[in-house]
Amino acid sequence: MNFIENKLTALYRRWSGMEPETITQLPQSGSYRQYFRMTGKDKTFIGAYYDQVAENMAFISFSRHFAKMNLNVPEIFAVDDDSVCYLLEDLGDIVLFDYLQKIRSAEGFGEHSLSIYKKILDELVKFQMVAGKSLDYSVCYPASYFDEQAYMWDLNYFKYNFLKLANIPYNEFSLENDFKMLTRLLLTADHHYFVYRDFQTRNILCRNDELYFIDYQGGRKGTLHYDVASLLFQARAEIPFGDRELLLDYYISQAGKIEPGILRNFKDHYYLFVLIRVLQTLGAYGFRGLHEKKQYFISSIPLALINVKWLLENEKIPETLPEIRKVLEATLESNSLDALVKPRLILKINSFSYKRGFPADTSGHGGGFVFDCRALPNPGRYPEYIQMTGLDEPVQAFFSNYPEIDVFIENAYNLVKPAVEVYVSRGFQHLMVSFGCTGGRHRSVYCAEKLAEKLKGVEGVDVFLRHLEQ
Repeated sequence: MNFIENKLTALYRRWSGMEPETITQLPQSGSYRQYFRMTGKDKTFIGAYYDQVAENMAFISFSRHFAKMNLNVPEIFAVDDDSVCYLLEDLGDIVLFDYLQKIRSAEGFGEHSLSIYKKILDELVKFQMVAGKSLDYSVCYPASYFDEQAYMWDLNYFKYNFLKLANIPYNEFSLENDFKMLTRLLLTADHHYFVYRDFQTRNILCRNDELYFIDYQGGRKGTLHYDVASLLFQARAEIPFGDRELLLDYYISQAGKIEPGILRNFKDHYYLFVLIRVLQTLGAYGFRGLHEKKQYFISSIPLALINVKWLLENEKIPETLPEIRKVLEATLESNSLDALVKPRLILKINSFSYKRGFPADTSGHGGGFVFDCRALPNPGRYPEYIQMTGLDEPVQAFFSNYPEIDVFIENAYNLVKPAVEVYVSRGFQHLMVSFGCTGGRHRSVYCAEKLAEKLKGVEGVDVFLRHLEQ
């Protein structure tokens, strides 16, 4: 066990009086928190580890409060003394985003999907307007209130992590003025409610036909509009724009039942919050994608730009924000951004010696194709070729006398080429192909060279040759 697993095991032992039967790390998603599924005698639990104590305490405090308010959130079972790890309820693995995608694949975005989104909005109203009234905002991380500084942070996040990394030109002075203007407009809305901060279907789990909410640790006091915009303009959800309007009207009617009349002018501010949420999302995609090179976030950028295009075409960005309009128009027309968001497949072709073992995969994906060349004619058995390699003309001439070698290479090509095409179409970035023989200097080198020749020039592919025994 590593350090984190030992800490979680010790916490589980103190809490339950027993040892966990298994502890398995779960895949990380968009955050840096680490989660582990721990198996007890008759049920499972989730162990969480994160070294940001203040953020952990916000999540733990919010969870306990929301549970008291009868909202579906994970139960907190135990917290370690240093607050860097804690045990919570295992809500399963069914993410609402994935569930909705399956529904959409089967029946489109229809009444079934709309009914689920209405259920989400019903719960959102409870978080914002009911539970938010008695929440302890002093534990919020990193800020307890969505104020001018918080909005400017989001806007500068967009500027530095998206515009700069995507090479979108802008006027620094004019853009700063627009940011200040937009912030002033946002602050005219009522800011006395709970803001979930990242309210979207990836932060909702499904269990026994019930919705459970997670990842609200960034919550703070603010306006009602922000979370509605986050949900309805979630880029990857791709809710039809007409249905977004229907769901917005539904939310306004439901919130109005709690505070009649307060939402009369809701739409006057709403699209300003859609705008800042879209900009903040582009900043996040820029940081995690363009900076950290994570393909999932790079591939999300074109979907976020669909929202940008709609805002511009439907005149939802005020004329008082001319530089913001200008940079968004430039973004939609940017050739440099097109090149950045279209990933290329790195195809590594290796030759190696079986005596020294398989080539190491440095991409973290576990390797790829391996072809055994040891059944092919071997020039290394002849004295005149021993000091040569598959790169030398006499060795290549030797191979040309054996048609089975061409057949072998063609068969390898017919296996690899379809995989390359699929990888390119799906935006994958790494594939490894290795040829091995006894010494790793003749047959494997020749085959690796020939396959590389066949695959060089394939659209979206960069081929890298590596001969381990040269």
